[in-house]
Amino acid sequence: MNEIAARIASVQVGMPVRLGEFDDVWFTAIFKSPVAGPVAVKTRNIEGDGQADLRVHGGPNKAVMAYPAGHYPLWRNELGLSEEQFPLGAFGENLTVSGLSENTVCIGDIHQIGTAVLQVSQPRSPCWKLARKWSMPDLPKKLVTSKRSGWYYRVLQEGILQSGDDVQLLQRAHPDWPVRRVTDVTYNLDRNEGDLAAMDRLEALASDWKE
Repeated sequence: MNEIAARIASVQVGMPVRLGEFDDVWFTAIFKSPVAGPVAVKTRNIEGDGQADLRVHGGPNKAVMAYPAGHYPLWRNELGLSEEQFPLGAFGENLTVSGLSENTVCIGDIHQIGTAVLQVSQPRSPCWKLARKWSMPDLPKKLVTSKRSGWYYRVLQEGILQSGDDVQLLQRAHPDWPVRRVTDVTYNLDRNEGDLAAMDRLEALASDWKE
């Protein structure tokens, strides 16, 4: 059922760390390291991965974050950074995916990667920690306005995956709602009458995003 060849370019995990000092302390898990070899995918995260602020990160609808590998050359060119300076995983994603984008991935898509089965639950909404990681205050806004946000998965079936695995499309429930469209409607970048109500009816869209 796959419409396009897609595979995992890299896998990254990271646990929360304490950074800064005195009145400038912050906690984050946005600094991820690549994993060589198989990793277990659990209901709430990938083994070895964690979230610093569970009020806004993590949970079943944000168990795994994915980002298109194809965006990286564009970002490096725009930011004036080399591949070494801005490697895969720079956006804090768990899965860097080649062959897919926000235009070709739809809310509710069910993907099998290795033995894990994942469902696209919502776009990624970048926070201030991404800006602080790169000392670029406007980077989160650029992620949204460039329409290169990435997306989150919920885990339907726990399993094992690794870099190089194919991403197989098993089911598509909402072909009219690619991730990019949800971002456009939410941030009023491109919204038509009735779009908000229609988006609210998407069963697979995370409830937190609807709210």
